[in-house]
Amino acid sequence: QVQLVESGGGSVRAGGSLRLSCAASRIISGSNVMGWYRQAPGKQRDVVALVSSTGDTHYGDGVEGRFTISRDNTGTTVHMQMNSLKPEDTAVYYCYVIETTTMAKYWGQGTQVTVSL
Repeated sequence: QVQLVESGGGSVRAGGSLRLSCAASRIISGSNVMGWYRQAPGKQRDVVALVSSTGDTHYGDGVEGRFTISRDNTGTTVHMQMNSLKPEDTAVYYCYVIETTTMAKYWGQGTQVTVSL
């Protein structure tokens, strides 16, 4: 079992920046993917950014070039730097981990990001 704790959410004006972090309760060993999804009110949960244990990254629609995902070498923490934020980035952001050898998936509790004009 893995617990994920997010931090770094908040409110910012359009054009501003935030940095989200997610800490896992244990080392995520083996082949895995860590990253972020987001869900706006009345919408489905969508992928924002993912990074694999081999360093491959994937970005969702509309964030590439503005958001940068990274993970530390301990295999316990993933970060996402969000720049040039837009009101449409407003959502609850969820940390996500999947251990691809077992297909075990874990979610954080979510952190609110609000971008105003």
